[in-house]
Parts: sequence; structure tokens; C-alpha cells
Amino acid sequence: MNHIPSIPRPLVRTNQWTIFLSVIITWLTGEAWILAIPLAANLMGILFNYNPIMKIARVFLIQEGRKYIPEDVTQQKFNACIAIFCLAGGLGSFLAGWTIAGYVFTIMVAVASFIAILGFCVGCFIFFQIKQFQYRRKLKHSKLG
Repeated sequence: MNHIPSIPRPLVRTNQWTIFLSVIITWLTGEAWILAIPLAANLMGILFNYNPIMKIARVFLIQEGRKYIPEDVTQQKFNACIAIFCLAGGLGSFLAGWTIAGYVFTIMVAVASFIAILGFCVGCFIFFQIKQFQYRRKLKHSKLG
């Protein structure tokens, strides 16, 4: 049987909570550098397939990782790219003194992560729509050719 790369849902949820809480703590304290924690972790996940937040959380799993609901690695990397964009935009904006832009970026990532925690993945929806568009375009071109 083929193994489909996946991530146990509790690890994904831990990453989502880390993003959400880092934004809230940044807003409460005014310390923008806190956004660098999930930013660096997600960058490492994309670049090196090693997210330290998920690695630490794995220690606390009660069961074997494969016994949890699996989350697709490709979709999670897509979601991480969106989070990286928003976290970097927020961090850079706050450091540059562009407070409104900082809040816009961090509100987007906080809302997306909290909605994902509640069960609807905005990034997965966007990913699905892109795949549907690509499929329809490929289908249209194959009928023409």
C-alpha cells in the first residue's frame, strides 16, 4: 500500500495555535519580534521539512502519529506559505512603523488560523479552488488540441 505523506492533526493544531497566540501576544505587548517564532518555524518547515513547533509537540502525542486524523502535507505547506507571507508582512510592517499594515497582515493570519482551529481551513479552500481552476483549464485545452 502506498504511503501518503501526512501530518497528525494535533501537530497541525499546535502550529495553528502558535500562530494565533503569537499574534494576540504581539498585539497585547507591542513586541513584534514574537511573530518571528511562528515565522521561523514555518519557514523551516517549508525549506527543510522540519517545523520545530511540530517537532516539540510530537513529544506530547499520546498515540502513534499515524493513529491521528491525517492532514495532507502538500496542503499544509501551502497553508504555511500563506502564513509566512502574512507573518512576514506583519513583522516587517510593525518594524517599519507601518502599524495599519501590520495589523492588516496579522488580522488576516490570526483569523485564518483561528477559523482553521474551529475546523474550516481557508488555505485548503483556496488550494482546492486553484486545483479546480487548473483542472478546468487543462480540460479546456485538451478539448481544443
